[in-house]
Amino acid sequence: MAFLPGGKEALVTEKSGQLKLWDGAQVLDVAGAPAVAYAGQGGLGDVILSPDFAKSGTIYLSWAEAGEGDTRGAAVGRAKLVRGGAPRLEGLEVIWRQAPKVTGRGHYSHRLTFSPDGQYLFVASGDRQKFTPAQDMDTNLGKVLRLLPNGKPAPGNPFADKGGVTAEIWSLGHRNILGLAFDTKGQLWDLEHGPAGGDELNLVKPAQNYGWPLVSDGDHYDGKVIPRPATRPEFAKAALGWTPVIAPGNMIFYTGRMFPDWRGQALIAGLAKNTGVVRVAVDGETAREVARHPMDKRIREIEQAPDGAIWLLEDGKDARMLRLSKPPKAGAR
Repeated sequence: MAFLPGGKEALVTEKSGQLKLWDGAQVLDVAGAPAVAYAGQGGLGDVILSPDFAKSGTIYLSWAEAGEGDTRGAAVGRAKLVRGGAPRLEGLEVIWRQAPKVTGRGHYSHRLTFSPDGQYLFVASGDRQKFTPAQDMDTNLGKVLRLLPNGKPAPGNPFADKGGVTAEIWSLGHRNILGLAFDTKGQLWDLEHGPAGGDELNLVKPAQNYGWPLVSDGDHYDGKVIPRPATRPEFAKAALGWTPVIAPGNMIFYTGRMFPDWRGQALIAGLAKNTGVVRVAVDGETAREVARHPMDKRIREIEQAPDGAIWLLEDGKDARMLRLSKPPKAGAR
């Protein structure tokens, strides 16, 4: 979900491939959305505005794309949004793809965010449930990538001299990133689903290796134990972890005035039962959970509107958009 300037309209993606434009009174279909590989965790993913949207009308989308045979991979594209009674996308072009495309229908990640100066596009690329690519420098799976707005590797990336997809890499050793956001001091954080346990909030730094699948605070779903991060001090450690998991949907750093006590905190959408919204205070490179606000539905996404209100998207059939204009009651942690 992405609010347009002024806060009276928002773009919303639906996993099955529909892009919607909500204007406060009605929901319109936006023509020209890409064809998606809709199955499992795959479909239409993130939507964000270009930093120059007010001038260019450009938006960025991510989605799961079919490949040859039984393969799939995440893709990122950009297009011009033409508004009006029949909104549409014009000039959609793919600017980035996961490489290689692989079998399976999970862990695409494909979250998007721009750097605060608007110069760089950061892309979260999941491990596609294949584990080892997260440590393979010849793939862009299991990585955070720093690109130019046209999708090319950004100059100055830590492995730029290697060329190919390796030149895209900002950090590695990631599993399934569902949150990617800059804090109020310009630091980049990611939010990852762990396996059976071990969801993570990470401060993302260039060239850092976050250890997946070699270490985790969770274990494999079949019960096989994964070595803990303390056994491998060469890997970057999570700033905060959760076991039992919160199953994060996404996160933002709140900057509005409607909830003054929340300013600067990370607000996390929780997909786990009764998780709702999780608030995390960040102090430099450290983080701590300060409150949970349980909801009776799985929360897929949280966003801040220009007026400082917080909007939530529920997950699943008949999901609702919810506006929070006063703090909900905090529940037990």
